[in-house]
Amino acid sequence: MQITEDALKRAWHQIAAGSDLLNDAMFPPTGTSPDQYTQRAGDPDGLFLVLDEDGTVHGHHGPYVPVFTTRDLDQVLYFAAEEAVTRLVEHTRSSTLGLATNLVTEQAEMLDRIDPAWGRRFRSGGIDGTQTAQPCGRDPLERLAWIADSWREQDPYTHLAFFRGKDVSAEQIALLHGADPEQIATGMRLSDLRAMEAGRDHGDIAWESCCFGRAGDWVFLMYHETPPGIRADHAALSRLGVTETVHLSATAAKAIYDFTYTRDGRRIDDGWGMLELIWYKEGRAPYYRGGQLDFLNQAIRRAELDHPELVDTFDLYFHALDDALGLQLPQQDLKDGTVRAALWARSNSGRG
Repeated sequence: MQITEDALKRAWHQIAAGSDLLNDAMFPPTGTSPDQYTQRAGDPDGLFLVLDEDGTVHGHHGPYVPVFTTRDLDQVLYFAAEEAVTRLVEHTRSSTLGLATNLVTEQAEMLDRIDPAWGRRFRSGGIDGTQTAQPCGRDPLERLAWIADSWREQDPYTHLAFFRGKDVSAEQIALLHGADPEQIATGMRLSDLRAMEAGRDHGDIAWESCCFGRAGDWVFLMYHETPPGIRADHAALSRLGVTETVHLSATAAKAIYDFTYTRDGRRIDDGWGMLELIWYKEGRAPYYRGGQLDFLNQAIRRAELDHPELVDTFDLYFHALDDALGLQLPQQDLKDGTVRAALWARSNSGRG
């Protein structure tokens, strides 16, 4: 059946009539162009449905951020119901000064009451509910998320970069970004660097250096700024065997925290451009539904359901990165100063 605005509203009315949670007023506004968003959407952050003549439906949050595309009536109704219960739970939480039950669990339970299949779909984090979410079964803060809180303040470093591929060398990655070759060759550690720079402010040292190593399948590199003129582009990384990169960047003064994922030199972002972590709100999938980053939507939903004790969205997001991609950082090595480190070559030049 080709989806029309009338068909959507009739189907929604049938669902709402059988539910004590929904009503016609909750159905998202619709239009034939994203440009109509500001005219018809009462809430600037609400869901807006754009209907094509061929029956394709595009979901939008704002006029320029598409969040799903489908020709499946059930999927459109599901996304409308997901939006409705999310707003109900958010309203409950705000009206009870944060004393409501776990937001995501309550969303799932409400969707169960409307349609058990929709509750399962919500819990999976995907668009069809076919994936079974398996609990991670471990401390959510142990491998990567331990750094999330301090990283928001650019501590210990502004940039967290990860590289994966065939026989990727941590030393070569550090050299490519401008690390001092002599210090790389001697196997300098963070504790050695601090001792060598005794008497100087540690903050200054951090801005002129990097830490690096391997954790799991990934090589990691942490730094504030690379030397001027240094550019580790796709061609250079490819020569080192790198096929995937993840880059997290924090600019605390401007409240900008972004995430970049590339595979075979191609940025994975569904055409959104810069992906900011602060876009993520608990209970709302942050990325395009059914898109290239939908695996992260699913990992984030698993984190939300598995770990209701994590109330910070940065903790949840970082745990999802760990769960979905296997990212991790050596907390104890950084604490003990045994992680590999080096000054940037230009920072070290001319030192007596």
